[in-house]
Amino acid sequence: MLGCIWQYVYTSFLRYWLKWLIRQVTGTCELQRICSGYKAGATRTTKAEYSLKSSKNKVLRDALETRKDNLEQYVSQIMKEKNVKPQKSPMFKESLHICLLQITGYNSLYLSVEDLRKEVFSSENQEHEAMLLKLWDLLMPTVKLESRITKQWGDIGFQGDDPKTDFRGMGLLGLINLVFFSENYTEEARQVLSHANHPKLGYSYAIVGINLTEMAYSLLKSGALKPHFYNTVLGTPELRHFNQLYCYLAYEFDKFWVAEEPESIMEFNQYREKFHNIVKTHLQDPDVSLTL
Repeated sequence: MLGCIWQYVYTSFLRYWLKWLIRQVTGTCELQRICSGYKAGATRTTKAEYSLKSSKNKVLRDALETRKDNLEQYVSQIMKEKNVKPQKSPMFKESLHICLLQITGYNSLYLSVEDLRKEVFSSENQEHEAMLLKLWDLLMPTVKLESRITKQWGDIGFQGDDPKTDFRGMGLLGLINLVFFSENYTEEARQVLSHANHPKLGYSYAIVGINLTEMAYSLLKSGALKPHFYNTVLGTPELRHFNQLYCYLAYEFDKFWVAEEPESIMEFNQYREKFHNIVKTHLQDPDVSLTL
């Protein structure tokens, strides 16, 4: 209760006067101090995001919601509003522009990922079908698929004769992630598949992969992935960056599963949650970088 009261008092009154006092002493606004006091990355961008979001100035708040092609205009407006002189702060414009690219890019990335999650896999869509068959060829290059609907799909971890039913939860996003991992990290993906087919420690490769897509999606939606993307993408995070994050989860989960040696696949949810907590702990590190 006291913490909530203090937070309200600080954000509503004290923060404004503290910022004013520091500006009188230093001659710089809060955004200038953030951009000059921190290197590019999560700490700087997170602080800039909070400063913009908490501002009483509508121009600063609106900058968080603008399109990429309007960012330069907003940076100039912010410099005018805050009376930032390029001669005094020559790196401010570039630094703030990068921060805004990362912040607005994260929001755009979520919308793109959400659209793919909502897109239903369709057997009548030739692109969807080609992507599914490509997944088989990447993972099983020496084995020919006998037919489109076959029990062979179980060899790469699908539940039934037709994989389309397994994509219901994550839509096309689940398939895109599986294909991206197999295409860009082929050796690692086949290694993970071999572990998944282990007689004792095995698990359903594709089904677990789709489950990890849900984990990545949930982390993105909650904002938990901001530190990772702010540290690893010096600009606008795009779908390929999300796919690469998925590859990290798929590879690291397999390592985790093999090291833990669960008694049975029936314990999957328990170990999945344990792995999820490990990832969330990593994401609390301001210098986090979840890459293969």
